[in-house]
Amino acid sequence: MFKFDQVYLKRDEKFLLHAIDWEVHHKENWAVLGLNGSGKTTLLKLLNGYLWPTSGSLTVLGRRFGETSLPNLRKSIGWVSSSLQQQLKEYDSAESIVLSGKFASIGLYQKTTIEEMALARSLLADCGGKELIGKPYAVLSQGERQIVLIARALIAEPKLLILDEPCTGLDIFAKKRLLEKISKISTLPHAPTILYVTHHTEEILPCFEYTLLLRDGKTYDAGKTTEMLTVDNLSSFYKHDVAVISLENGQVSVSPK
Repeated sequence: MFKFDQVYLKRDEKFLLHAIDWEVHHKENWAVLGLNGSGKTTLLKLLNGYLWPTSGSLTVLGRRFGETSLPNLRKSIGWVSSSLQQQLKEYDSAESIVLSGKFASIGLYQKTTIEEMALARSLLADCGGKELIGKPYAVLSQGERQIVLIARALIAEPKLLILDEPCTGLDIFAKKRLLEKISKISTLPHAPTILYVTHHTEEILPCFEYTLLLRDGKTYDAGKTTEMLTVDNLSSFYKHDVAVISLENGQVSVSPK
């Protein structure tokens, strides 16, 4: 799916990313865990071609940076970020916003067919948003809006789906519902490879079998999630003693001692 090979990124005489080596294969779902300022968003901007490595090699979906069209590459990547919410039109219906993802537009300006709108409604239902069909975006809760954005990303049939801290701003019940929907999406027949970016370990679902630990712009560790989220590894990663509590659903909760 993509490969970072000794990737550095420097801005204003400061290195934001240092010697990133990271390789993800088809159908490997990964979580990216790091504190605020660890470089998570910078990493995502590189993957989407909005930033360019200062040095090193980056290949995404078989296309090496410097030898491919980045706008075309982005069409194969679904990126769900809170920044997109602010650009959407509040009185567009949920299914219209989903369908706009097919054209990578904010709003629908192309003539659409009955079949295309039916597909948007079906996909919204598959993502757990059947009850949102027909509702304007303005009346949706934060969690419901995230479901719409995920369906919008999926309608373009991306090969890679990036969920950038999708639970930000959600209460504990809305967060639980959204995580259940993401778990369901990972089981869909044509589900893309999923990256889930967070700084909360309890959001890392069992479907994310691998985890990258990012600290100060560097890869601290990467591998099987069960091996990454241990007391010893996380205490070293955070540079602070932590307690790790196993939850019933296979996730873990971490708190400082």
